[in-house]
Amino acid sequence: MIAFLLAVVLAGGATYLLYRRLRGSAGQTQMTQVVAAAKDLPPGVALTPDDLSLVDWPANVALPGSFNKKEPVVGRPLMYGLGAKEPVLERDLAMPGSGLGLSVKIPLGMRATAVRSNEIVGVAGFLYPGSHVDVLVTYNPPGSSEPLTQTVLQNVEVVTAGQRIEPDPQGKPQTVNVVTLLLSPEDSQKMLLAGREGPIQFVLRNGADTKKLEDLRPTTLAELLTGVKAPVAPVGHGTRARRRTSPARRVEKPPDVYVVEVIKGEKRTTEKF
Repeated sequence: MIAFLLAVVLAGGATYLLYRRLRGSAGQTQMTQVVAAAKDLPPGVALTPDDLSLVDWPANVALPGSFNKKEPVVGRPLMYGLGAKEPVLERDLAMPGSGLGLSVKIPLGMRATAVRSNEIVGVAGFLYPGSHVDVLVTYNPPGSSEPLTQTVLQNVEVVTAGQRIEPDPQGKPQTVNVVTLLLSPEDSQKMLLAGREGPIQFVLRNGADTKKLEDLRPTTLAELLTGVKAPVAPVGHGTRARRRTSPARRVEKPPDVYVVEVIKGEKRTTEKF
């Protein structure tokens, strides 16, 4: 019994000393203050002092891009939504004077181009801000009555669907009037011209698929009906060949010939055109 009591006393004393030591170490952790959201904040708003608060943060834990004063943050538009007590970082803020709303989400050198809903098929309503799509257009080339479908833009980001600049939290499909795409100035011109030539279709991509196909050819009506792809010479190949030969030795490519067999009872005829 005496040995048991001594063991209990020694175990209790060791536990107490260890507790005191750990508590003393925790109390020595230095804290600092960083600027954080005082409440849930949506993207696009200009931050005010009431939107911000100071929260404690361990000094030995680095937080790149954080602020320890409200003054550098006040007045700057918020690019991404923040939750309450979430630290405000430099990457979350737009440049001073860049404006509010959608303009704060447009990177330098890029353009936001809107497409009306009567010009697109919205992938059954599953186009959300942040989605990536390919843009296809169906049109008749000049001097031809045969339509074709061509991919004019690849891996294009959707920045707004209707008036929403953030995706639906529950992922529900929605019908929208306007879809806004993030494009370079050159691609913006292509997009607007394609909208005038024929109906536009969006093809939804996997968010991780960023590869652009360099040899993607248009699909013609003849190819759709026959399933036979006509050979296409590499771009620029014909130009280089013509420069190396004189006009007298130039060899023109024979035109494509289509053969149709007409059957009338037991009579069969072949027509070429």
